Amino acid sequence: MSATVEEALLTRRSCRAFRPDPVPRAAVERLLGLAARSASNSNCQPWQVHVLTGAAKRALSADLLCAHDEGRRSAGEFAYQPGADQWREPFRSRRRRFGEGLYRDALGIEPGDTAGRLGHHRRNYDFFGAPVGMVLTVSRAPLEGALIDAGLFLQALMLAARGAGLHTCAQASFIDFHPVLRRHLRVPDDHVIVCGVALGYADHEHRLGAHRTPREPVSSFASFYEAGQDSS
Repeated sequence: MSATVEEALLTRRSCRAFRPDPVPRAAVERLLGLAARSASNSNCQPWQVHVLTGAAKRALSADLLCAHDEGRRSAGEFAYQPGADQWREPFRSRRRRFGEGLYRDALGIEPGDTAGRLGHHRRNYDFFGAPVGMVLTVSRAPLEGALIDAGLFLQALMLAARGAGLHTCAQASFIDFHPVLRRHLRVPDDHVIVCGVALGYADHEHRLGAHRTPREPVSSFASFYEAGQDSS
């Protein structure tokens, strides 16, 4: 499959159900090489990617699930998002609609079903069944700029994956267990863990196969300033 950029953008989604079909290492290397064409501040390219398959992925997932089930979360190495009670509008409402759409509408898990929600959330740590798991890290200096560069790299990786007929899911949940990741991966001390990424072929038979999230219209976030326009 070879998709146009527009097709890749329109079909990219956070896939949370994968088939076990393997993805050849050469294919993964090609995707990473394409993603490395991303812009970065002064071409610093501050990213590193740790790719796990097979036994290495199973061992990491087992330790992550154990840490999750035992409640051994750690404070993140950078502030990714506010606390649950600190979200402001319109982001609070968008976040609530996302949760309702995923848990209630797509998975049939009602708001009061804490065990059901937890059961789905822990699937993060098996990369939602994807055959390839990745962990993205960036340099701490300067962290703010490196995180912007990481976002550009991630978007390029996800679009390149769609061009190859693959799907992805970027997973910020991994930063809660960065000590576990550091035990398994050769993460430099001067790097922070940004997120995990699941990569593989979507399981379209899964009940999440048809799940999509809406987007706000351009008119809600874009302002146009045109020549000769009265700005008063």
